[in-house]
Amino acid sequence: MGNKDFFDDEDIKHIQDEYDSLVNNLLRCNKPGDREMIDKAFRIANEAHWNMRRKSGEPYILHPIAVAKIVNQEIGLGAKSITTALLHDVVEDTDYSLENVKRDFDPKIASLIDGLTKISSTYNKEHSSSLQAENFRKMLLTISDDLRVILIKIADRLHNMRTLDSMPENKKMKIAGETIFLYAPLANRIGLYAIKSELEDLSFRYRQPAIYDEILTKLKHSEKKYIALINKFSLPIIDKLTNSGLTFDISGRPKSIFSIWKKMQSKNVPFEEIFDVLAVRIVFEPIPGIPEKTTCWNIYSTITDIYLPKPDRLRDWVSRPKPNGYEALHLTVMGPEGKWIEVQIRSKRMDEIAERGYAAHYKYKGDNSPETELDKWIKKIRTMLENPTENPIEFLDEFKLNLFSSEIMVFTPKGTLISLPKGASALDFAYEIHTEIGNKAIGAKINYKLNPINATLMSGDQVEIITSDIAKPEKEWLSFVSTSKAKEAIKNKLKSESTDRIQKGMEILETRLNELGVIPNSEILKKIMFSYDVLNKDELYSGIELGIIKLDNLKKIIKKDASKNVMKYWELKLLGSKKGKKEEEVQQEKNDLNAPFLLRENVENAEQSYEIAKCCNPIPGDEVTGYRSPEGPIIIHKPKCPVAIRIMSNEGNRIIAVKWAIHKLVSFLARIRMTGVDRIGLVNEITNIISSELKVNMTSINISVRDGIFEGTIDVYIHHTKDLNNLILKISNIKGIETVNRVEDFSE
Repeated sequence: MGNKDFFDDEDIKHIQDEYDSLVNNLLRCNKPGDREMIDKAFRIANEAHWNMRRKSGEPYILHPIAVAKIVNQEIGLGAKSITTALLHDVVEDTDYSLENVKRDFDPKIASLIDGLTKISSTYNKEHSSSLQAENFRKMLLTISDDLRVILIKIADRLHNMRTLDSMPENKKMKIAGETIFLYAPLANRIGLYAIKSELEDLSFRYRQPAIYDEILTKLKHSEKKYIALINKFSLPIIDKLTNSGLTFDISGRPKSIFSIWKKMQSKNVPFEEIFDVLAVRIVFEPIPGIPEKTTCWNIYSTITDIYLPKPDRLRDWVSRPKPNGYEALHLTVMGPEGKWIEVQIRSKRMDEIAERGYAAHYKYKGDNSPETELDKWIKKIRTMLENPTENPIEFLDEFKLNLFSSEIMVFTPKGTLISLPKGASALDFAYEIHTEIGNKAIGAKINYKLNPINATLMSGDQVEIITSDIAKPEKEWLSFVSTSKAKEAIKNKLKSESTDRIQKGMEILETRLNELGVIPNSEILKKIMFSYDVLNKDELYSGIELGIIKLDNLKKIIKKDASKNVMKYWELKLLGSKKGKKEEEVQQEKNDLNAPFLLRENVENAEQSYEIAKCCNPIPGDEVTGYRSPEGPIIIHKPKCPVAIRIMSNEGNRIIAVKWAIHKLVSFLARIRMTGVDRIGLVNEITNIISSELKVNMTSINISVRDGIFEGTIDVYIHHTKDLNNLILKISNIKGIETVNRVEDFSE
């Protein structure tokens, strides 16, 4: 909430114009009293937020109006949801209470607003990193009452993302991180495709601005060419469909920036080599007496008479809709100029469900309609929410697992259809049937053949679980189950045994330390945990009790000087800390200044050190973000790193802005991967370029040759991404080299 700053005539006119734009374009608000209720909500909200401004400087009331517009015009919800959106910040930020809402409106609107209200004081201050996750949990609990809370929350997040520019850098990263981590998958799961794509693009824009701008520039540069190509592609289709008497709309557009980037990453190709950047959508009016499915396939037939289809790119969501209600027929065909173009075929009803998801889905759902996959998912979430885990971050991870699109359907021995995520195992299936069947599972008959419980299921499999009374869950089971239900059941069973195990492990360790004449303390434990590569004390004690962690070299570990483990390359310090102040005060000062920490080498007397994250291995020149770990050092990640995204979402208050300073002395480890056609002298040529020509320090080289094709990796120490890019360019020019690229996720 911004400071008070009195509104002038221009502000007042702006507020009225925006509100008029909302009420003059209302959808689904035809009941008596709807307009009066919305007007009343606006008057109360406008008065409550009067003279308050957002960080951007605009009047605060413009935010609730914008959220109400999204709720109504982009999601398709009615008057109660619009009223809730207008009032959604009033209870939290002003003197107007939930009791007032109940008095002036009705209990349903009060309950929706309550679900949207953030938590401000009900968390443990010492563990404030879990505040965001706790907020999510409270919000998600409202699913058991009314899914509209989630839809309004998504609208609120969408408007915040559209106006994120005015926020400080660390807040941008936090909000963008939790958006890609939770809100975009949630919008997708509920079927809000247009909003999901926009959230992904906006999050991407703030997390990786340079790459976003590069793809956007390339799309804009090719815009005229794309429009001409789509027109050329569409004309023969329009002629044929018009002649068949069909009423339809046809439109074309490039795919979203984030989806293009994801494809570039997964296929490891540049923008120019993405084969289906363009998508054409055909939306038809249903023909009375002819099923929509039949019309979809008739249009498919018309298109494939004109253009050659790519068989492996056919997606039939008409015969079996996606779990979130999405229906369409997708095909990819070879268009003019040798360009692949994706075509989406939908009826008007399918299109509205695709764009507005849940709200439109229920508009078309009759009272006696069969239970849909979306209904089943909501029921599953409600069950999960009845017994949430104690740890909010764990809860959020479990919920995230439930955002899958059920892509496989398997059968019980009696022919009942069970929906599971792609990659689910026989054990997931067992727990889906019943918790006790999962706990006692020892194997599975898949299509009448005996298989282990970790066997991956395929769509259409028929599965029978084999159980035994003496079987019980093992920790490794967690590594091959996908569903939240299975993970939760296994954890609960293991938890009951683990307390005793931890106690015993602690006693064993204390006895061994006493024998060595060492008194256990946090420093000793940190050394031991570091040496055995465990994340926490419980893991250490359990491992000792189970015999996984042997204490044979305990004496050597305790005597080891921790500083000797750290290579010169990582002896890096961070500027900015001030002695004699609490961490919170220092952090506040830094946030106020909104200046990034400078990443320098070997700065004397700096209190704050930093480490390079091994999961993404950033080097100077890469975009980076910092995570202030509870243990002390700042961990430096790339913004696109999955670990960083998860941290941004769960512990956004620990994210800080960081920036590379000049690195002349310090070297960073990087890995490059190459493929090509083998020939005599090739390896010698590569190593000459690295060592002699570019004077780069090479630490290891691995080359394997099979049937004349070679693959290899080289580990090198470099100072900056410019050096690495120069190296990649030089190697790519060697005769026989097919591909050269940087490997980001590797362990040293």
